[in-house]
Amino acid sequence: MTVLTSRLRPRKPAGLAPWEERPSPAGRLGKGTLITLIVLIVLGPLYTIVLTSLSSAATVNRVGGLVLVPDGITFEAYRQIFSDTVVSRAVLVSTGVTVAGTLVSVTVSVLGAYSLTRPGSFLHRPLLFSVLLMFVFFPGIIPVYLMVSGLGLKDSYWSLILPTAVSAFNVVVLRSFFMNIPREIMDSARIDGAGEFRILWRIILPMSKAVTAVVALFYAVGYWNAWFNAMLYMDDTRRWPLALILRQYVVDSNPLPAATAGVTGDAPPTLAIKMAIVVIAVIPALLFYPFVQRHFTKGVIVGAIKG
Repeated sequence: MTVLTSRLRPRKPAGLAPWEERPSPAGRLGKGTLITLIVLIVLGPLYTIVLTSLSSAATVNRVGGLVLVPDGITFEAYRQIFSDTVVSRAVLVSTGVTVAGTLVSVTVSVLGAYSLTRPGSFLHRPLLFSVLLMFVFFPGIIPVYLMVSGLGLKDSYWSLILPTAVSAFNVVVLRSFFMNIPREIMDSARIDGAGEFRILWRIILPMSKAVTAVVALFYAVGYWNAWFNAMLYMDDTRRWPLALILRQYVVDSNPLPAATAGVTGDAPPTLAIKMAIVVIAVIPALLFYPFVQRHFTKGVIVGAIKG
């Protein structure tokens, strides 16, 4: 009877877990349809924004808004933007702040997370309690502003980095991953004479590429899209990052100087310039993400319950 039952039971495809069933045709069709809809929802607005930024004034004026059907391609909006120093300088500022801020944040977070994995380290419990307390309490905008002003960091690029240099969530995620690394590996390195920094550099970090890449991505996207700190601490408009320029010219509808000075009949419309700024702000994230995508799935499930 057991042999007969096993013959009548359909075989599971290779690679499926014991609790997973063979996907039915309706299930495969439903998954494919859902994935297609999600892709269209994500790429549809991006397609419209890019196409509008590449459209001429006549096309934008004819449709009265965002362009859905291409009718001639022109790069006049991008030439108009980069002919003025406002956006070009903002791109350089955002790039520098993102690179420097990500390096500082990842370095401090990794060092802090590794120190919190050592129960006998100096002030272990108070420091761990302080990090966990950051999930509940935030000092507020006014105390942080007074501290930044008191340290003389106003109109300094450090004011865009230091107030948000460390995220308690990222430190806890890194600490959770470091805690799962077998202690025997580090103990054997100490027996061989390795110090803590050498253990961290030669053992911990090579085994933590996934979570470190994800944390670096979170920090980089946060610095690239940050505009609030620049609005608070940057009185010099020449030091504004691209995110604040994007807010000023797209959200608040303030026209670019290049869009109003010396306007001719073939000049790009304001909407095309706005969409071009949006495209410039999105491109770095699209270029950076593929390099960490293979680590993303593994990194985001760090700390999950394992059976």
